[in-house]
Amino acid sequence: MKPNLQPRDSAVAAGVPPGHSEPIGRPTPPRRIERATERDIPAIVALLREAGLPHDEIAPHVARFLVARDEHDSVIGAIGAEVHAPDALLRSLVVAPPQRGAGLGDALLRQLEKSAAGWGVTRWWLLTTTAETFFAGRGFVVISRDQAPSAIRQTGQFQGGCCRSAVCLSRPRRD
Repeated sequence: MKPNLQPRDSAVAAGVPPGHSEPIGRPTPPRRIERATERDIPAIVALLREAGLPHDEIAPHVARFLVARDEHDSVIGAIGAEVHAPDALLRSLVVAPPQRGAGLGDALLRQLEKSAAGWGVTRWWLLTTTAETFFAGRGFVVISRDQAPSAIRQTGQFQGGCCRSAVCLSRPRRD
């Protein structure tokens, strides 16, 4: 027998505490995704540190980073590229823990791909120790680091910023 839930009880059962209009702890969609600026670097670095991801060498590439902001203008996600056209190192895709699982990583990747068309990027490269499955689900394939072009192999991440156990993935840029 199903319990007889009144409207207020239904909201509580759905995770909405009394007095709130949204469930607590559920991801909220970003208010906007936009190009990062130098003032975003500390927030990007903090997210990367929290996720245990490399966070050095952000400043020289911040013009090719995007951030996702919540309703309070806080940075809740970021993604960036180190461009060596026609190739680019996709770096630093990070989403704040409470926002994970809601498609924000996909939204950031799609927006970065749109931006990269104007940068002359035709192929992505990346290193990861934690997100191989995520990127494989978006068409990236594991490839030997030796197959990366010289300019990509000379980046800080390939030269030591990302551990040797990191998997190298690549795929063409999508429109």
